[in-house]
Amino acid sequence: MVQNVFNLGEREDRILNIVKAKFGLKNKSEAVALLVKSYEDTFLEPELKPEYIEKLDKIRKGKYIKFNSIEELRKITN
Repeated sequence: MVQNVFNLGEREDRILNIVKAKFGLKNKSEAVALLVKSYEDTFLEPELKPEYIEKLDKIRKGKYIKFNSIEELRKITN
C-alpha cells in the first residue's frame, strides 16, 4: 500500500467528507480510492476482457474475401 500526503482546500475536504458519508466509508482514504476508481472507469481506457480478446483473435483468423466495389460483391452473392 502506498501512502501519500495531500494538501486539500476547504472545498475539496468537504467534498471528501460528503463522499465518505454518502457511501458509508470508514475514512477519507477510502473516499479518495473511490473517486480514483470512478475516474478510471469514466475517463481512462478500460481494459478489454480476456473473453473479448479471444473472440477478436478468432475473428481476425477467419477467412475474408476482398471486394473493390459493391458490384463485385453483388456478382458473387447472386
